[in-house]
Amino acid sequence: STGQPKGVAIQHSSASLFLRWAADEFTADEMSGVLASTSVCFDLSVFEIFAPLTVGGKLILVDNALELGRSEARDEVRLINTVPSAMTELVRQGSLPETVVTVNLAGEALGRRLVEQIYGLEHVGRVMNLYGPSEDTTYTTYVEVKRGEAGAVTIGRPVAQTSIYILDVRQEVVPIGVAGELYTSGEGLARCYEGRAEQTAERFVPDPYSGRAGARMYRTGDLCRYRGDGEIDYLGRVDQQVKVRGYRIELGEVEAALVSHPMVKEAVVVMREERGDKKIIAYVVEEWGVMELTASEMRRHLREKLPDYMVPTAFVKLDKLPMTPNGKVDRKALPVPDSLRPELEIGYVAPQTEMERIIADVCQQVLNIEKVGIHDNFFDLGAHSILLLQIHSKLEEVFDMKLSMTDMFEYPSINALSKYLTQAKSEEPSLQQGKSRAEARKKSAIVQNQARRRKGTMKKGKGSGGMG
Repeated sequence: STGQPKGVAIQHSSASLFLRWAADEFTADEMSGVLASTSVCFDLSVFEIFAPLTVGGKLILVDNALELGRSEARDEVRLINTVPSAMTELVRQGSLPETVVTVNLAGEALGRRLVEQIYGLEHVGRVMNLYGPSEDTTYTTYVEVKRGEAGAVTIGRPVAQTSIYILDVRQEVVPIGVAGELYTSGEGLARCYEGRAEQTAERFVPDPYSGRAGARMYRTGDLCRYRGDGEIDYLGRVDQQVKVRGYRIELGEVEAALVSHPMVKEAVVVMREERGDKKIIAYVVEEWGVMELTASEMRRHLREKLPDYMVPTAFVKLDKLPMTPNGKVDRKALPVPDSLRPELEIGYVAPQTEMERIIADVCQQVLNIEKVGIHDNFFDLGAHSILLLQIHSKLEEVFDMKLSMTDMFEYPSINALSKYLTQAKSEEPSLQQGKSRAEARKKSAIVQNQARRRKGTMKKGKGSGGMG
């Protein structure tokens, strides 16, 4: 998931132990209908697929968790196991079936607000927060987050046959309440990184606390602390690894890929959160004496070296990087990107028809961009599946018609989508029924007014030569 694939060698015995824990923790009723939406390349799928099947339960298969509301089998789902960002969108859309009684959340930090939103649906009886790296067979700690509790959500306590240590830089145990790096040990530990002895030796180190000869522990790189009640607070990353929409991303790796471009002198990559959406932002200093470097060129260069989810949403060009007095990059002083249209290979073309203007207003509001041209690709503007679903939902409401998410991927520009919708309306008479044109115009006006108010309060970026 960091762009440099490494095989985590997990023994069958470790997976079996994990599944025995799941069978003890979750009831037969919960396992009678488990949503299976996670790629088999993502370790959450180990739980989704094998936990129900090993106890006689059932899987409800969908291509994407965000499509749950459209599944014919949605009312058979009792348990959902997904990442908080996807669950946030399911709740916002009102797509969580009333049959769901348990929600498992993992892969990202869980906020209290989302927990309360889920519990606001009276049919949900349990919200579980689960934490763990693939190197420890999917889940390492867990906690049932109680309804109505206050404060930050913890990552709970270790699963069965697992030990947790929070250590300082000398690998000595820190006192309760003091932050340190989380190490995990026990029967769920992976054997190694297949074919990567050096990387294995760096992360899988001797365990001096178990009392067993040859025991090992895994350095997670996560900053945590023990609370007085024995539960664990997750505080962030020891290094610069971040999680965006469930993907583990090493920001340093993105920086290295950027600097490998001959026109890039220096680069810093950070994660910023805006309106609940996490975005990767790149700050770049160009080499002098060469042709001007464009955002499109940097995006193209990175896509040749990294997975799409690691390519920054925005690129900001600076004359120089801000530095601290001791000579390190001052990340806190990096300017916030402005909301202008990113620099793209194609020029800006304004909307021409009423439908194009309505779609443009929706896109500008959701993507937080002042101008979206009719030929701009949504993905080049920083859209991802969740933002695309928000656009999809607003367009369904404004045009009073059903759209498939597949259509959004197939027609990823205002011009292409407008032509498709025009044709769909003309070919399907039922789409022309429903709300009056006056209502449609009213909804359009609401969307446009929201966009105007947003523009009026928008702050401009401070970046020199910022490209949004």
